[in-house]
Amino acid sequence: MKFGIAFANTMDFVTGEGAARLGRAAEAAGFESVWTVEHVVYPEGYRSTYPYAPDGKMPGSGDSPIPDPLVWLAFVAANTSSLRLATGIALLPERHPLLYAKEVATLDAMSGGRVELGVGIGWLREEFAALDVPWERRAARTEEYIDVLRRVWAADDVSYDGEFVHFEHVSSNPKPARGRVPIHIGGHSEAAARRAGRIGDGFFPGKGDIPTLLDIARQTAADAGRDPEAIEMTAAHPGLFGDDPDAAVEELASWGVHRTMVPAFLFLRDTEAAMAAFAEKVVARHAD
Repeated sequence: MKFGIAFANTMDFVTGEGAARLGRAAEAAGFESVWTVEHVVYPEGYRSTYPYAPDGKMPGSGDSPIPDPLVWLAFVAANTSSLRLATGIALLPERHPLLYAKEVATLDAMSGGRVELGVGIGWLREEFAALDVPWERRAARTEEYIDVLRRVWAADDVSYDGEFVHFEHVSSNPKPARGRVPIHIGGHSEAAARRAGRIGDGFFPGKGDIPTLLDIARQTAADAGRDPEAIEMTAAHPGLFGDDPDAAVEELASWGVHRTMVPAFLFLRDTEAAMAAFAEKVVARHAD
């Protein structure tokens, strides 16, 4: 099992010093990756429902810093050597894919191929409005943008004529260190699971009936002629932080999960010691 740290670019870790401390401690403790959250802006008084909290509101407020994921991950990259750098998740439909392709590939090339790109369609309608991005058909936009990213990473002199993106004869360099960046589909709906099965390198459902969602992704992959086992599955389990983390890891493994997540807030106090203790209790016993 791989172990990642979720919500990494929040709380005490939003500063440069905090990012470096978290990254170095995670790498030393044997964590495989750190995963960021993203909001470009915080619409005050928003009415959209945050799907990951009972009250429908995301943690924090408008004055709570949420550093740009790629900039924050670049700082972590400069302070580590092997830790993987992941967005979990990036709001891809809010980004122009040619600009984002350059930014992601630059981080990947300069970090030696350590980027994992988690993307989702977004839930905060007011944020889309502030950015002048249409809310409607954002799922289709996301899928087209994924296609654009992969094409300009794979070759030069690329032309594209899609529903949302049109360009002719462009090249974008540097390329990713290994020619491509793994793209993980985030989301807790059956539609997200099917999207992961059709086009994802990985799937990261944030909540819901995880085993069923993973099965949907794998079956969709098989129906599309893809290898279901090639899709890297990421999921969290609350039992990891309880009295029997071994049982939680075993259950995750039985679902076919490859990577599990540990929230960064567990390591707010005495980060290095807290991570080392968790690593000794859980990570060292189960890490791949």
